[in-house]
Amino acid sequence: MRRTAPTLVLTGGQVLTVDGDFTVTEGVAVRGREILAAGTDAEMRALAGPRTRLVELGGRTVLPGINDSHLHGAAYGMTKPPFAIDVAHPAVGSIADIAAVVRRAAATARPGEWIIGLGWDPGYLAECLADPRRFPHRRDLDAVAPHHPVCLTDFSSHMVWANSEALRRCGIDAATTPLPGGVVDRDTDGEPTGILREAAQRLVQAALPAPTVAQRRRAIQGVVSELHTRGITSYTEPGLGPGGTGTLFGGLSTDNWTAYAELAAAGELHARVSVLLLPAPMGGSADDLLKGLEELRRPESADPRRLHAIGVKIFADGVPPNRTAWMHEPYRDGGHGALCVHGDSPALQVEELREMIGLAHRAGFQLGVHVTGDRAIDTVVDAFVAANTAAPRRDARHYVIHGDFIGVGSLAKLAAHGYGVNMNPAIKWTISDLMDEVVGPERSACQWPVRTAIEAGVPVCASSDAPITEPDWRQGVAAMMLRESKASGRTSGPEQRVTLADALRAYTATPAWQDFADDWKGTLQPGKAADLCVLDRPLLDLDPHEITDVQVDLTVLDGTVVHER
Repeated sequence: MRRTAPTLVLTGGQVLTVDGDFTVTEGVAVRGREILAAGTDAEMRALAGPRTRLVELGGRTVLPGINDSHLHGAAYGMTKPPFAIDVAHPAVGSIADIAAVVRRAAATARPGEWIIGLGWDPGYLAECLADPRRFPHRRDLDAVAPHHPVCLTDFSSHMVWANSEALRRCGIDAATTPLPGGVVDRDTDGEPTGILREAAQRLVQAALPAPTVAQRRRAIQGVVSELHTRGITSYTEPGLGPGGTGTLFGGLSTDNWTAYAELAAAGELHARVSVLLLPAPMGGSADDLLKGLEELRRPESADPRRLHAIGVKIFADGVPPNRTAWMHEPYRDGGHGALCVHGDSPALQVEELREMIGLAHRAGFQLGVHVTGDRAIDTVVDAFVAANTAAPRRDARHYVIHGDFIGVGSLAKLAAHGYGVNMNPAIKWTISDLMDEVVGPERSACQWPVRTAIEAGVPVCASSDAPITEPDWRQGVAAMMLRESKASGRTSGPEQRVTLADALRAYTATPAWQDFADDWKGTLQPGKAADLCVLDRPLLDLDPHEITDVQVDLTVLDGTVVHER
C-alpha cells in the first residue's frame, strides 16, 4: 500500500540540509509536521500526489528554520510602540535628537506619566563622538521633560539614562548607595548624573509601570510575526522568573512566562520557545538563587515543543563597552571591571559565584551564564568543571552566554566537558570600532573568537540578543564571515572568519543541540520537524556583503506556512 503523499514539496533549488556533512540537494518534501525526504529534483517530484502543494524554487535556497538562540522576545516586543520610544541608531544620531524625541513624547503623555525608551548608544551620538568627555546627562532630559520621569535603557540593556524627575521619584540622590554589582555615575559634586549601570538600573526600573499579561501576549505575538518574516521559527527567551523583578520596563518576568504559557495553551504561540529561568537578580547571592530555585519548580507548558523551561540563567559580570566586564588586563582608561554577584571582595565574589553555579547544577538545570570578560569567563568555566566534578552529570549542556573574550584555556575545558558558548556576531559588527577604544585594537580583534572556538571543538551558537541588535541572522552570518565594522567597514580579527557552513550551523543545528532538541529539529533530514525557510536567491557562493540583502520568501513551522512574501 502506498504511503500518504507529502503535503508540501519544494524543488528545483539549493536545499542546505545543514546535516553533519552539510549536504546540499535540490528539493525537500514535507508530510504533515515532519520532513519526509530531501533529495534530487526527480526524487521529490516523484513523491508528490494530487493534493501536494508544489513550490518551484527556481534556484532559490531552502534552510532549516532559523533558531535565534538568545533573544529577549518579550522585552523586544515591549521596545516598540505603544510601549516605548525609539532612541536607537539610526533613528537618532545625537543627544539633541534624543531630546527632541523625548520632547514629542512628553507633549502627548498624560501629566506625570513615565516616558520609556530603548536603544541609545554613545558610540553613535554626535556630541559624544566630538568630545569623549561628553556623555548623556540627566540635564539633557530635564530640559525637554521636567515634569515627566524619563527612563532610557541603552542598546546593551546594561545602562539606564534617567532625568531628575525619575531620580527624585526613586529617591536617588548624592547619598544613595548602589545595589551590589551596580554603579551610579556622579558629577564632581557627588550628585548622580542620571546614568545607572548594571544592577543600579533596578533603582529606577523597579518603579516603571508594569505591562499587563494581555499586553505582553500582544507584544510576543507581534514579535513572533516579525520573526517569521526573517525565517526564524525557534528562539531562546533568556531570563524569566523571580530574578526578573524590576528588569526591562518593570514588573515581574513571571508575568512574561504567564503570557507565553497562555499563548501556548490556546495554540497561539507560533514559534518554538526555550526558556532560561532567572531565579536571582544581577548582583544576587547564593541565598537569593536558592530561594529563587525553590520558587521556580520548573513550570510546565501545554506543548513542550512550543514552550519549554529548559535551564537557569545567572549573571556573572557586566559588558565590555561599559567597562564592567571582569578582565585580566586593565581597560585602556583603567580599571578591570568586576563580577556582579554578592561579595565584599573579588575573592568572596568568586566563591559566591561558584556556589551559585553549583546549586543550579545540582538542581538538575542546564546553566547559561552571562559572562563577557576573560577573567570572569575563566572563573565561570572553572566553576562548571568543579560543579560537575562534585556532582557528575552526563549531558548537562551548560554554556557561556556572550563569552566576548573567552581564551583558549577555557575553550579547551568547555570542549572537554561537552559545554558550549553562545556568541553575538552582529554585536561585534555594531561595536567593533568602539571596542578599539575600550580595550585596544589587539584585544578588540580577539573579541568573539568564533573560529578558534569551533576549531577547539566547542559547540558554538550565534544569536542576536535582541533587542540589543535586530533579530537578523543574515547580519550575524555576514559578520561571522567578514569580521567588518558597521561604522567604518574596517576588519577586526580576520583570522576569526568562518565559512558559510559554520555560520549557518550556529543558527540552526547547534542551537537545536543547546535546546536538547537536536534529535528532532535543526536540520532538514527525514523525521525532523518541518521547520524551514525559503530565501529569494541562491546562498552558496553569494558575496557575504550581499547576504544582508537576502529576503525570506516563505517560512514554514511544523509543516504550516506562517509567512509568504
